[in-house]
Amino acid sequence: MLGFLVRRGVAAVLMLAVVSFVTFSIFFLIPRAMGQTPEGMATRYVGRDATPAAIQAAVKRLHLDDPILVQYGRFAAGIVVGVDYSLGPRKAECPAPCFGFSFNNNQPVWPTLMDRLPATISLAAGAAVIWLVAGVSIGVISALRRGSAVDRGAMTVALAGVSLPIYFTGLVALAVFAYALGIFPGGGSYYPITQDPRQWFQALVLPWISLAFLYAALYARLTRAGMLETMGEDYIRTARAKGLPERTVVTKHALRATLTPILTIFGLDLGLLLGGAVLTESTFSIPGIGKLVIDAIRGNDLPVVLGVTLFAALFIVLANLIVDVLYAVVDPRVRVT
Repeated sequence: MLGFLVRRGVAAVLMLAVVSFVTFSIFFLIPRAMGQTPEGMATRYVGRDATPAAIQAAVKRLHLDDPILVQYGRFAAGIVVGVDYSLGPRKAECPAPCFGFSFNNNQPVWPTLMDRLPATISLAAGAAVIWLVAGVSIGVISALRRGSAVDRGAMTVALAGVSLPIYFTGLVALAVFAYALGIFPGGGSYYPITQDPRQWFQALVLPWISLAFLYAALYARLTRAGMLETMGEDYIRTARAKGLPERTVVTKHALRATLTPILTIFGLDLGLLLGGAVLTESTFSIPGIGKLVIDAIRGNDLPVVLGVTLFAALFIVLANLIVDVLYAVVDPRVRVT
């Protein structure tokens, strides 16, 4: 097991290095491929009415005229040991891990990410619990009652959940339950859990349900399909022939085999949401990482966009690593691969 963990850990580190290089290259090579010069890129940080001397000074200060490998090496070194950015007459310190420096806000990107992360974790974790429990439960019930009214009704609702985008269901939920009925607070009412746990919970109920409705519908359909396939296997018939209770057959044998692909998708979905639930946070005005990247795109704050992209990639790679480890726990045969 230890060797398995070491191999997966090394692979995760290498994957992060590749993802960081590819992401960094995209952000800096695409503008050049589109004809953008280092001077044109420097105008983002000195203003449109800056003098040519100020633009050239910004190019030298930010090393925009260096080769891409040199720029990436400096960026990667900043993640490990930190880096100092020259802001004309003064320098700004960006301690490790330095994911870049926002010249719009005059502060490093990493502290900004850490400031927004609790809101994103609160949204993703709460919704994940709801959609996992609800989706798997509904899928199992539909599979066990195949063709019944319960099955058809559940799959109809699941189809609607998969088809409707979050910005539609979120706005409908706000219009009905927040503004019309006044049951829940409206958008922009988020409070940190350390400040007021009750208001934190009330502000996140609608985002949790709206986000979970989308994912639970998908998980219900996947669980139902997996259960229907598994319930027809020979070892299920053997378990029943041995006289095992139906609950044991369903939970210990059928459901455990069905959860393997669900585990993969759940890890990726949760990792993606931890990197920023852009549409949900924008719909409900939750000050998380997704809302941060939208504001950065509107403000043309390239370092923040790059930092959020790498941060999201970090969560996805870590989610893959955790899923690999859980695979080895659920199915010991994985450890020999």
